[in-house]
Parts: sequence; C-alpha cells; structure tokens
Amino acid sequence: MTASPTLDDIRADFAILDDWEDRYRYLIELGRGLEPLPDSSRTDANKVRGCASQVWLMTRFDPGTDGPVVKFIGDSDAHIVRGLIAVLLAACSGRTAQDIIETDHHGIFAELGLREHLTPQRSNGFAAMVERMRADARSVLISS
Repeated sequence: MTASPTLDDIRADFAILDDWEDRYRYLIELGRGLEPLPDSSRTDANKVRGCASQVWLMTRFDPGTDGPVVKFIGDSDAHIVRGLIAVLLAACSGRTAQDIIETDHHGIFAELGLREHLTPQRSNGFAAMVERMRADARSVLISS
C-alpha cells in the first residue's frame, strides 16, 4: 500500500490541474486511496451528522510528546465525498488535537478552489466533517 498524500502533495497536484473535471477525477482518486473502514465501524456513533451522503469517521487517540495525537479513518458512499475526506485526513490525521482545533480547514477548502466548485450540500457536509474532527480533538483535550 502506498503512503497517503500529504496536504502539500494535494496542493501541488491541484496547482497543476487546470481543468475542474481533472480536479474532480483527482478527488475521486484520492478517495479510492483511503484506508478501508471496517464494516464493523460503520456504526451510528461513527456517522457524521449534517452530510447528505453517508459519512463515517472513526477516531483514535495516541499519546504524543506535544499532546494527544489524533488519527482518523473515514469513508463515504459518495466518490467526491471520499475525496474530501482524503483532503481532511491529509490536513488532520496524525496531528495533535490542538493542531486540529487550530487548523483553518475552511481556508484549505477555499485555497483548493473547492468552495466555488462544490454544491452547497457538499460544502455543508464538509463543514460537518470539520466540526466532527474538531469536536473529537476537543474531547481528548478535555479528558487529558
């Protein structure tokens, strides 16, 4: 299995893709590269509320020298949404809870041009995924 692309890799790839059809195909490709979410994790507790598509997000916390490190695995029944999950995982998974809370996810979304090219429903779903990741990060900080 190849390593997941970093956020910098995704930014660089988006920069060389001029056509939005190519960018959509790239998002779908990113989604295909997600780590599989076990069927046993497709639970109501892992479901992200506020998404038009089915979205699941599993969160794991590991101790880190600079605070708890949060690792996410996500999946969706929609190809484009799987790609959006891949972008969010590149921005957040493996980072400290504090970093996740402080990350400008919506700025990343805008920087990649996604805000202008996705439907309002997909944009709302993206916001719901971001809030879920931040809430999970906040919960580990409160409990530690």
